Amino acid sequence: MAQLAALLAADDAEAVVTAAERMLAQYRRDAVLSASPARLLVMLMDRLALDLDRAAEAQDAQDREAERRSLGNAQAIVAELMGSLDVDAWEGGPQLLALYGHLTTQLLRAGIDHDPTITRACARVVAPLREAWRDAAESLAAEPAVAVPLDGIRGVG
Repeated sequence: MAQLAALLAADDAEAVVTAAERMLAQYRRDAVLSASPARLLVMLMDRLALDLDRAAEAQDAQDREAERRSLGNAQAIVAELMGSLDVDAWEGGPQLLALYGHLTTQLLRAGIDHDPTITRACARVVAPLREAWRDAAESLAAEPAVAVPLDGIRGVG
């Protein structure tokens, strides 16, 4: 979980210096640590989209350090998504794993070639996937809570 917090909070390589920045960093860590699995997945996809946008901008500006940092974080997120995917949980699992593998290959190529076209193509692949995960998470959050009978629980009833 701490590794996920680091991936999501990896805004910049700059040190957190002010009290407000430290509080914001703590808030982000707490948000990750307390997020549901569905919300965490949405947070990862949001961060992946942000990293891809930043990487393409850095490639356009020929800012190799920013490109390396953003593509590296994007690759780490995709690796985390691949590693946490249970391909047997649903029939689309193997296809999603193949898509993540394709993204990994393309992100490596984008970094080697410093090619914003490849990075933007990856962003176009991620965008509908991100929206699908967001919709799924929202539908899960909208489901009514399941009532748990309290009879027989010690100290209740």
